[in-house]
Amino acid sequence: MNTEDTICAIATGQGGAIGIIRVSGQDAISITDKIFRPAGADAAPLASRAAYTITYGHILDGNGEPVDDVLVSLFRAPHSYTGENSTEISCHASPYILQSVMQLLVDNGCRAAGPGEFTRRTFLNGKMDLSQAEGVADLIASLSTASHRLAMNQMRGAFSRELAALRDKLLRLTSLMELELDFSDHEELEFADRTELDNTAAQIETVISKLAKSFTLGNAIKNGVPVAIVGETNAGKSTLLNALVGEDRAIVSDIHGTTRDTIEDTVNIGGTTFRFIDTAGIRDTSDTIERLGIDRTFKKISQADIVLWIIDTTDNSQKTDELAEKIIPCCKGKRLILTYNKTDIAPQVPYSTKANLPHGTLEISISAKQGTNLEDLKQMLVSAAGIPEISSGDIIVTNIRHYEALTRSLDAIRQVRQGLTDGLPSDLISQDMRECLHHLAEIVGGEISSEETLQNIFKHFCVGK
Repeated sequence: MNTEDTICAIATGQGGAIGIIRVSGQDAISITDKIFRPAGADAAPLASRAAYTITYGHILDGNGEPVDDVLVSLFRAPHSYTGENSTEISCHASPYILQSVMQLLVDNGCRAAGPGEFTRRTFLNGKMDLSQAEGVADLIASLSTASHRLAMNQMRGAFSRELAALRDKLLRLTSLMELELDFSDHEELEFADRTELDNTAAQIETVISKLAKSFTLGNAIKNGVPVAIVGETNAGKSTLLNALVGEDRAIVSDIHGTTRDTIEDTVNIGGTTFRFIDTAGIRDTSDTIERLGIDRTFKKISQADIVLWIIDTTDNSQKTDELAEKIIPCCKGKRLILTYNKTDIAPQVPYSTKANLPHGTLEISISAKQGTNLEDLKQMLVSAAGIPEISSGDIIVTNIRHYEALTRSLDAIRQVRQGLTDGLPSDLISQDMRECLHHLAEIVGGEISSEETLQNIFKHFCVGK
């Protein structure tokens, strides 16, 4: 991908009144000048105007006919999002107008941008590091207050500053070890006190470990807390899913085994995103397809953080006892909510036992069909999720690439500490330190040179960003 080209892209989605086309590159201003004519007495071209100005005028086609009345925002390198000369053309959001302006730009020397190419140029031009660039994508995709705040923290460099502090400590240790290697002929010289080295390495290990452990919470915030809705057939699982998401996502019928595969949807409740998973009803069956669906049910239970066990209050307690033997062992380490459904038909709950239930199991009576106590259930879900309030200074890892790099750096710093304990030579310890530095640098892009790696990161961005 040629980074010397001038690129353009529609930066707004469909459905609005105004559309914005972004242009970035060395010739962005001159190319925009070719299709734009300022209105009014001041007919000076964009090239002669000051940066950070907005000019009203007209986009003209090849015959000099007006395409639309527009506003053009002007940015000059290096003080722009990409660090390049840039313009933003605000026009009416008609698909015809937007595509016409795009065609005119391409005809006059622009190239249509690929996904994430604007932010990629921002990274390559040193306007932000790789972690901050990925924060931009997370910000665009944020679905809750918590995910938005985490993305903002990352984009503003909170994570990068934490990593920079770790890097400085590691560089100091590495430098001392390298000095010892440079003066290896003088055995009496020891630039790095081993006790001090171990203490500093222990501090680094603690920070990296804390960051890596935060990924579980960060993943839940970013992608939604997984909630498995389980129970026997016709207990009301699909009805509850539809009630929670506010639309008919799952087919509801009185026929046993209607739901044969998992159905997922996300809902924002109290600022927290939940990913609800409606599963096949658990029962003994000879139907091969239904059996496969039940197997997937148990797989989804293992992947969930919260399990909503829907119990039909109109059914007998013996079935529930039998089902408990299958469900409860799968709920170890998870939050279990016993949800007694159909209380509009059978208000008395026939089954309730505290025996063998996971610690902290919650109970609630509802009617999914009538909507009874659904708001109480939602508040119970928010409480069970345990998502903390995110402040501007919180650093929580949400990116699997960052988690993998942190895990590798954690292994490396532990190797450093083990080497110090075992009295290994300075060159071996120094190598593990450099390995730790390398993995931390991967997160912010300090040592990234692989075109394939960059392409893989930025391909997930939307076009125009």
